[in-house]
Amino acid sequence: MQHTPYQLTRYSHGAGCGCKISPAILSEILNHSQLDTANVDTALLVGNADRDDAAVYDLGDGSAVISTTDFFMPIVDDPVDFGRIAAVNALSDVYAMGGNPLVAIAILGWPVNELPAEAAGLVLRGAQLACSDAGIPLAGGHSIDSPEPIFGLAVTGRVRLEHLKRNGGARAGDVLYLTKPLGVGILTTAQKKGQLDPAHFDQARDTMIRLNRLGAVLGKEGYVHAMTDVTGFGLAGHLVELCHASGICARVHFDTLPVIAPAALMDYHQQGCVPGGTQRNFASYGHHLVVDEGYQRDLVCDPQTSGGLLIAVDPESTAAFEALCRTVGETPARIGLAEPCDGDKILVCVD
Repeated sequence: MQHTPYQLTRYSHGAGCGCKISPAILSEILNHSQLDTANVDTALLVGNADRDDAAVYDLGDGSAVISTTDFFMPIVDDPVDFGRIAAVNALSDVYAMGGNPLVAIAILGWPVNELPAEAAGLVLRGAQLACSDAGIPLAGGHSIDSPEPIFGLAVTGRVRLEHLKRNGGARAGDVLYLTKPLGVGILTTAQKKGQLDPAHFDQARDTMIRLNRLGAVLGKEGYVHAMTDVTGFGLAGHLVELCHASGICARVHFDTLPVIAPAALMDYHQQGCVPGGTQRNFASYGHHLVVDEGYQRDLVCDPQTSGGLLIAVDPESTAAFEALCRTVGETPARIGLAEPCDGDKILVCVD
């Protein structure tokens, strides 16, 4: 665990993707915005109405541009770690669409009278590390003087149309996989309370700085029917979105969920280390869930920052899928199944 004099989390009221506006309020905002992207341009394949990970624009040559942006307030104290995590999180949207990133632009808000310029430079250094890992340039950006530190990227990517993956397209019978462990929200809340063991911090940081580049590999595979990344709305929220977009329901086997430091995570939860975003998430989509109260509910609703890919795979191709993942050093957890729906209210059951 790195020690830093800056303590960035002291300057933020939220942490990482946990500071996202809740799904319910976001829906209200979009409903009042009267944004209508459906009829703007027929080349716009994925827009605001789709609630997917990124916008997608058809270039007319068999490929499409992927465009996305993501930014948030510090989830860790170290500026380099903060910049790297925020950058990896933004890049994830492109990978979740089955594409490869091409270039990134930085978005920086900095309390210039509270934190030194050096710390902001270290945030950018962290972002450069992530972009270098992804093989793309961090080509510029925009900055403002803001009350809280804010950082993220606007990312442009590209994908062949036949490789484009959506959060819709899952079919009843598909096997559901998750590529990163859960628990980031609980652990970073424990950090803010001064209760986090340094070893558990390192585990959380290491998962957050790992690129979801697997998505670009899976984009080429027809047996991957749907894909999205798991961030601020938690596993349950993003699975609800996938189910809604696909017209299916899902059953998640709680004991199969990958978790960072499982025994410790339960202890932190019992100590009250639950992010405010967890309650906002459940209030927004809890009517679509069947889940036990307490730890089970709080884990599946735990807001993730730079979380893993949630993937729906044809049941006849799971062996091929798992073998392909191993070739690139990934071992996704099999967490449940897509099922036909009896109604439109309950979309996800956790047993």
